[in-house]
Amino acid sequence: MSSDPDKMMSKADKMTKLTLTRWSADWRGATELYEQAANGFRASNKYEKAKVALEKASKGQEMQASPWDAAKHMESAAALAQKLSIWNEVVDFYRKASELYVECGRAQPASDALGKAARALEDVKPDDAIQLYTDACEILEEDGRDQMAFDLYRACANVYIKLEKFTDAATFFLRLGVAADKCDATNSQCKAYLSAIILYLYAHDLQQAEKCYNDCSQIDAFLKSDQSRSASRLLTAYNEGDIEEIKKVASSSTVSNLDHMIIKLARKLPTGDVTAIQMNTNDDLDEDDLT
Repeated sequence: MSSDPDKMMSKADKMTKLTLTRWSADWRGATELYEQAANGFRASNKYEKAKVALEKASKGQEMQASPWDAAKHMESAAALAQKLSIWNEVVDFYRKASELYVECGRAQPASDALGKAARALEDVKPDDAIQLYTDACEILEEDGRDQMAFDLYRACANVYIKLEKFTDAATFFLRLGVAADKCDATNSQCKAYLSAIILYLYAHDLQQAEKCYNDCSQIDAFLKSDQSRSASRLLTAYNEGDIEEIKKVASSSTVSNLDHMIIKLARKLPTGDVTAIQMNTNDDLDEDDLT
C-alpha cells in the first residue's frame, strides 16, 4: 500500500462511495486509511489536510457505531483547527466531540471537550468562551458531578472579569457556592460567597453586596466562617467610610486565600469614593420613601 497520504485519502474516499460494482461502503477500511493519512499529514506539518483526514476518520468511526473513537478524532481535528486559528471550526469540532461523548454516556469528557474549546477562545472570542464554559458546567450539573465543575465556574468568572462584567462574574461565584453546598465543600462555598461580595464592592454596588451577604448568611456554614467575618468587616468599613479598614481587610490572610483574580481586585478596594457610594445609597432610600 502506498504511504502517500494524498493517495490514501483518494482511495478511502472511493471506498465510501457506492458504484455499480460497489453496493456497500467499506467504512472500516476507509477509516483506517483516513487515520493513517492524518498521521502522515501531521508528520509533514500539513495541518489543514490532517484536519480534513481526521474529520473523515471521525465520520468513519460514527458509521461503525464507535462514538468514543469518533469523538477522539474530532478533538484532534479541533486541536489542529486551533493551531490554524480557524476559530469557528474549533467550536464546531469540540461541540461535536462533546455530543459524541454524551452519546457514550460520558459526562466528564463531554464537559472537558467544551472546556478545551472555551480555553482556546478566551482571548479571541470571549463571549463564545463564556457560553462554552456555561454549557460545560451544565453537563456536569445534570450528571450530578457538581464538584468537577468548580474550575469551570472560576474560569468563566475570570473571563467575565477580563470583560469588566463584574456582576456576571459574581453570579458564577454564587453558582460555585451552590455547587459546593451540594458537595459539602464548605471551604470552597464560603470562599465563593466572599468572592462574589468583593466583586459587587469592586463594581461600586454596596447594596447588592449587602444583599448578597445577608442571603449567604442564611447558610449556617457561611455565617460561622472566617470569610463571613471578613465580608462583615468590609461592609461595615464601607458604611463607615473607613478606607484604612477596607484596605486592611483586603490584605488579610482570609482574602489572600481566595482566587488570584479576586485577590487582585480586592487589593484595589475601595475603587471609588466611599462617601459617594454612601450618598448614592441614601439617595436611593429617599426615593423609595417618596413612593
